[in-house]
Amino acid sequence: MTAVLSLEQVSKQFPGVKALDNVSLTVAAGEIHALLGENGAGKSTLMKILCGIHQPDEGTIRLDGEPRRFTSYRDACATGVGIVFQEFSLVPWLSVVDNIFLGREPRNRLGLIRHAQMRAEANALFDRLEIDIDPEISVHRLSVADQQFVEIAKALSLNARVLVLDEPTAPLTPSEVERLFRIMRRLREDGVAMVFISHHLEEIFQICDRITVLRDGTYVDSCRVADTDHDALVEMMIGRRVENIFPPRQARAANSPLLLTAEIGLKQTDHTDSITLHRGEILGFAGLVGSGRSEFAMALIGAYPTRVAQIRLDGADVTFRSPADALDAGIGMLPEDRKRQGLILPFSCADNITLNHLGQFYRPAPFISRKQEAETVDAAMDQVRVKAPSAQTPVASLSGGNQQKVVIARWLDRGCRILIFDEPTRGIDVGAKAEIYTLMKRLAAQGIAIIMISSELPEITGLCDRVLVFSHGRIVAELADEAIEADTIMRHAVTEPRRNDVSHSVTEDA
Repeated sequence: MTAVLSLEQVSKQFPGVKALDNVSLTVAAGEIHALLGENGAGKSTLMKILCGIHQPDEGTIRLDGEPRRFTSYRDACATGVGIVFQEFSLVPWLSVVDNIFLGREPRNRLGLIRHAQMRAEANALFDRLEIDIDPEISVHRLSVADQQFVEIAKALSLNARVLVLDEPTAPLTPSEVERLFRIMRRLREDGVAMVFISHHLEEIFQICDRITVLRDGTYVDSCRVADTDHDALVEMMIGRRVENIFPPRQARAANSPLLLTAEIGLKQTDHTDSITLHRGEILGFAGLVGSGRSEFAMALIGAYPTRVAQIRLDGADVTFRSPADALDAGIGMLPEDRKRQGLILPFSCADNITLNHLGQFYRPAPFISRKQEAETVDAAMDQVRVKAPSAQTPVASLSGGNQQKVVIARWLDRGCRILIFDEPTRGIDVGAKAEIYTLMKRLAAQGIAIIMISSELPEITGLCDRVLVFSHGRIVAELADEAIEADTIMRHAVTEPRRNDVSHSVTEDA
C-alpha cells in the first residue's frame, strides 16, 4: 500500500482540553478511509490540522513521504489537500463557476479575468464527475445535493490528491447519497485518497476500504472494513459494548387518554389527513424525504399554510395561527436544523433554555431574578442530563447530542405536553443517539406525547408505539405493534397513492 498521506503522533492542546493525544492516520492512493468517533473524539481537530486551519503541538504530516507543515488552509490546498466541510463554504449569490475559482481566478496580461477559461475548466470538472450543472447558475438556486457536488468540484479544481469529506451525506436523500457514492468510487479509480467522516455506520460498510477510530482524542485502532462489523465499531467508538441501542419497548396502556386529534389539509393539496395522539405515546412519521412528513407537522403547529386545520387538544377545539400559539398550548417542536432554527449558538445553555419565557423570572418587571433563573436552568439541564461545564457554557461548544438536549430542556421548562422531534439524531454519534432514545422513552413514561419524524428506519421501528407512513404528501398507512417493520414501512413509502383518494383512510397491517 502506497501512503499518500500520513499523520504521525499528532497532538493538540487547547486551553483546558487536550483535543488530540498522539493520533496517527495513514491513507493510501485510491483509498476511501473512514474516520470514526463520537462527537468530541477529535476528528474535526485532526482534519483542521491536516488542512492548515490549526497547527499541531506535536507530530508530523507527510505527503508522499515528505514532511509538510501547513501554515494556512490556502497552503494545504496548494499542495493538493482539499476538504468539503460539513457547513458549506460557498457564496450563495455568486455563480457556480465564480465559487469554484473564488480568489484564484485566471487572468490575462491586463489583469482581466478569463471567464471562458473558467467555464471550460468547470465543465471539464463536471464531465469528470459525470454531473450536469450549469456553471453560470447562482449557487442559491441549486439543490443541497448539487451544492455538495460543487464543493467537491471546487476541491478537485485544486488538483487535490487528498480529499476530506466531513459528513457529506447528512443533508442528502438516499438517491443523492448513492449519486455521491458513485462519484467517490470514480475518484477512487482515479487514485484520489479520501477521508470520509460519517455517523452512519451502514455507509461505512457501503463505500469505505479501511477505518480508523478515535475516542476522547486518542487513537483506538485501524482495520479493514471487511474485517469488522457494526457492533465491534460501536464498541471501539464508545468504549463499551452496546447490546441494544434502543430501550425496551413497553406497551402503552390501553386506556391512555386521547390528547390530540387533528384533520389537516395542506394548501397545495386536495385531500385531508387525520391523526390521533395519546398521552405517553411515541408516534412515528415515516416516509421518504419529500413525502410530506415535516410539512404536516409544521401545519399542525401553524407554521405551514393549510386549507383545513381542525385540531382538538384535550377535548377542546384550538386554532394555531403560529408556532407561538401552539407553544402556548403546550406543543413544542425540535426542528430538523437545530443549529439554524433551534438554537442561538453564541448564547449560553441558560440563555437558550429561558430564551422565550424570561417573563416568569421578572422580579419585578423588567428586572430578572438571576437566582431563580439559574435554579430553573439547573433543574432543566439535570432532567435531560445535558453534559456541559456549566449553564453558562456557549451552546456552540457542545456536542450535537447535548445541543439537542438543550432544545428539549427549553420546551420542558415551558411545560410542553407534546414534543415534535424532526430528525432528532441527525449528525449525532451512536453513543449520543442511545442517550436521546432513552430520554424520549423516559419523557413518554412521564406522560409526554411525542411525534418523531425520522428517515432512519431502525429508530422508527425501535422506538415508536404507532407509525404513520407518508407518501406523495399524504398518509397512506398506519402501523402498530408487530406490524412496525422496516420492509412494511418501505413498501408503503414507495407506493404512490390512488389519485381518487381525497381523504386519509389508514391501512392496518396485521
